[in-house]
This record gives sequence, structure tokens and C-alpha cells, in this order.
Amino acid sequence: MFSPGSTAARNQQALARNPKARHDYHIMETWEAGLVLTGSEIKSIRAGKVSLKGAYGIIRRGELWLEGMSIAPYESGGYANHERERPRKLLLRRREIRRMISAVQQRGNALVPLDVHISRGYAKVTIALGKGKKLHDKRQDLKRKDAEREMARSMRRRR
Repeated sequence: MFSPGSTAARNQQALARNPKARHDYHIMETWEAGLVLTGSEIKSIRAGKVSLKGAYGIIRRGELWLEGMSIAPYESGGYANHERERPRKLLLRRREIRRMISAVQQRGNALVPLDVHISRGYAKVTIALGKGKKLHDKRQDLKRKDAEREMARSMRRRR
């Protein structure tokens, strides 16, 4: 399992983030998964031409897939270029996938990608198990963030 505060997370810079994920979901657990990619896809990801907007994880026949992730075609790709949005297989350990399957079967849980980064030369996705937030939860989070921001401003003014 991968935790956001670990040294592995601090040593990697996200090439793409899913900004709506933490706004729309309560994040319960996260994993770092490898991506099965073609040559032109990894070159585009390294160039930062990737978007997670609207992406989600799905389990098909005991395998984890990432749908809706957009990787722009590689500029020098020629005839061997890839499709922009195609399902991409995620690589995890079998027991982690089994754990995800049981968690997703519960009502209201979803697999949401948080970011894409390069780790030790390989493209990785941080995928999270999230429970959908209600509208009032989203409002409370925004109020809390505003209050924290105001407190920080007032503390800076005092100094």
C-alpha cells in the first residue's frame, strides 16, 4: 500500500493530477499502480501531455483497468502513434486487486486516479478507493478550507 506522506511520494513529481478527486470523494485508501503503455504513450507522459480529468478505475475479469485517461499523441510518433483515450491496464499485486474488488462492490465506493508520476523510470498512477461525497459534505470542506486560510493569514499579519 502507498501512503501520501511517505518518502516515495515526496521524491516524485506528479505529471498530472485529478483536481476533482479529493473534492468529489472521501479518500479511504490509496495504492500505487504501474501502467501498461506503448512506446509513444510513455514519451507523451514524460512530456507532460496527460490528463486524468474524467478518468476512473474499473475491474474487468479480475484485472484493473483505467478508463478515460487522455494521453496526447506523441508529436514524432508517425504511423505507430497511439489512441488518445483507450482503456489502460493497471498493474498491482493479486491480493491488492482482490481487496479492491471487495471494496468496490460495496455501495458508493469507486476507484479514482489521483495522479500520474514517474517512479524509477516507470509511469505510475496513484489510485484511490473513494466514497462519493454529498453536496453538504463538499460545502463543509470548502468552509473548513476557507477558515484555515483565514487563520493562516491572520497569523502571518500578527508576525
